[in-house]
Order: sequence, then structure tokens, then C-alpha cells
Amino acid sequence: MKNSLKVERARHDMTQDRLAELIGVSRQTINSMEKNKYVPSTVLALRLSEVFKLPVNELFQLTDDDKVR
Repeated sequence: MKNSLKVERARHDMTQDRLAELIGVSRQTINSMEKNKYVPSTVLALRLSEVFKLPVNELFQLTDDDKVR
């Protein structure tokens, strides 16, 4: 799964620290999500959706390997 967290964070002029604080995780978790090394839980994905005021499927996209076959 890929995501647009880094782009959205930049559009909102927000640091990793601030985003982490808003959704209740560490800065390292934000960094890992932005590098596609960590897939967030449904709760975290929904929190991110609220912060950026975007649907979850606009923040996170399935790659070809993730799609139902």
C-alpha cells in the first residue's frame, strides 16, 4: 500500500512531530508510514483522514500486489 501522507503534510505545513501529536503516535511512526514501512491500523487511517479532511482512499492506495485478484 502506498500513501500521500508526506504530500498532505507538506500541503498543510505540518511537521511529523505535529501530525504524530494530533493522532497519538510517535514521530517515528509517521516517518515509517511515509516510507511505506508501516501500514496503519484502521483507527489511525481514520484519524489521518479527519486531520487532512480527505477520504481514507485518497490518503492510502492499494498497489497491484495488494489488490483482490
